[in-house]
Amino acid sequence: MADAITVVAADQDLTAEYDALARRAYGRRVDDVTQLAPHADIRVTLHNGRVIAGGLGLLIDQHFGGRPVPTACLGSGCVAPEYRGDRLAVRMLHDRIRPLKEQGAALATLWTSSTGYARRMGWEAPTPVFSWTVATDALKRDFAPGDVDITHGLTPASEDLQRRLAPRYNGTLLRPAWWNAHKQRQHDLTFYHFNRPGQPATGYLSLATRPHPRHGAHIDVHDFWAADHTVASAMLAFLGRHHSRTPTLTFQRTSLPPQPLLLHGLHRYGNATAESWHPWMLRILDLPKAIRLRGWPPDLEATLPIAIEHRDTGTDRYLMHLAHGTAQLTPTTIEPSVTLTRRQATVWYAGGYRSTTAARMAGIHATDDHTLATLIRATTEHEPWCAEHF
Repeated sequence: MADAITVVAADQDLTAEYDALARRAYGRRVDDVTQLAPHADIRVTLHNGRVIAGGLGLLIDQHFGGRPVPTACLGSGCVAPEYRGDRLAVRMLHDRIRPLKEQGAALATLWTSSTGYARRMGWEAPTPVFSWTVATDALKRDFAPGDVDITHGLTPASEDLQRRLAPRYNGTLLRPAWWNAHKQRQHDLTFYHFNRPGQPATGYLSLATRPHPRHGAHIDVHDFWAADHTVASAMLAFLGRHHSRTPTLTFQRTSLPPQPLLLHGLHRYGNATAESWHPWMLRILDLPKAIRLRGWPPDLEATLPIAIEHRDTGTDRYLMHLAHGTAQLTPTTIEPSVTLTRRQATVWYAGGYRSTTAARMAGIHATDDHTLATLIRATTEHEPWCAEHF
């Protein structure tokens, strides 16, 4: 069978076949296939001329250290059920990434429930992912509304705010101009922005409403962007105003930034429940390029000999030079002070190791604590958070 299999770029007819396959493979309609086709690189696997697997890729900048790094964002991958188990997904990932890397991608990111095969290919999850379901009565009671004006609708002020706040985290996308309109169509979103009287917007959220089995409606929060603690509290209080028809609401797995505001603001933790989800996963395609493009602490100066172990191709040794908010890797033969696997390097790059203890428990080897502490400090200025699902 392998000799008859090819992976090709999809034209309009093959995209239609892929769309039909995705519906069958996922058990539901996958709107991304048709809606993102004008923006995506779509690849399909053919067996004797018939589409048996497919996936789309988007070249979008992803923030790390406050700077945009071009990333291959992979979504809607599927294999026909009758062809599963033949490692087609692995081959498809290679062929989906290749054209995006040729266009400049230094990283690849995806969401997948099949974390095992992704890890074997070099992906790793920088951070756990949870959704939170909360009683709206608790939000109404426990958070202060504050002195803010609330505007309904997606406005340029909302989009500008999101673009200003996104570089504060490692992993957020530099959303293309078409992104919000696509998400609004996909989820029937309602948008609000928040500002102090006479001041620019400092808060922005989007939500979707669906019928509740017994009590009116249920709200799913998709976006929650707040410039500070005060407006974040006011946004949570606003969501609590829906309590008369909405007994609970859910913050989707990508919606809440990695701060403990929600739990610390609730008087009873029992008013919120967490559900773990399959994670956002990241892979470094070109390590020297990814290091060069990323942002780094401007006050950190160091030269560290490091080694990156690859599963199949041995070990690469580098000197990493950090100075004036920049970094670069140069090949070296010097004995390394820190040794990381390819996947550990990915978590470190995203700021996923918040301490030397966490790094050592993950299996990173270092000759001394000072060197390891310097390495960890280099990427922990921003928290890891992928605020978009695709």
